[in-house]
Amino acid sequence: MSRATDRAARRAALSGSGPTSDAAPTARFPGAKSAFGLLGEVLLVGILVGLVSLPVVTLPAALAAGVRHLRRFLRAEHSGLERFWRDVRAALLGGIGIGVASLVVTAVLLLDIDLASTGVLPGGPLVGLVGWLGLAALVLVLFSAAGHWSPESGWLGAVRAVPGALRADPAGAAYLLATAAFAGIVTWQLFPLLIPALGCVALAIVAVPERPRRAHGAAQ
Repeated sequence: MSRATDRAARRAALSGSGPTSDAAPTARFPGAKSAFGLLGEVLLVGILVGLVSLPVVTLPAALAAGVRHLRRFLRAEHSGLERFWRDVRAALLGGIGIGVASLVVTAVLLLDIDLASTGVLPGGPLVGLVGWLGLAALVLVLFSAAGHWSPESGWLGAVRAVPGALRADPAGAAYLLATAAFAGIVTWQLFPLLIPALGCVALAIVAVPERPRRAHGAAQ
């Protein structure tokens, strides 16, 4: 093979349209080759997730659909918006129940944290700590379940996959918590930043399990 042909094959592989030779393996995430393209897609997902999440209880379904959209984009698969809306419709079945339960649990935990800070409850610091740990656990369950959801497995299968996924990757759980903290802080500072924050959350849910360190460890 000539040098020019080899270069063309490598370009085709990196763009996702190859490989055209055995020496030119396909890029793992060809959709991520363009930084500006990826940034635009993250912002788009943030807008879409924000719109679907307006009733609040639809946040799990919105995140699951956004995660699947970004995953298709990164793999250079067909990522038209019609597939996103199809995922939203499928994820709403059961997803609203998850959202209602999450909203109730969040309200109870925030109330405990608030009461603990006033000193009304005995053992206030311990109650506050339990409240914050509960919120962290809820975030991990929601993020991990959104990442595992598919129309085939449904929410029951996604929730069942959460404990094993978190046990297998505690560092990844820490990254997801850091992402949630980042999203909360930037939104608290300037509310319109909620849109890119939601896109970053969806990207983290996709990227954290795929990070090279974990992939290398799994291969061993």
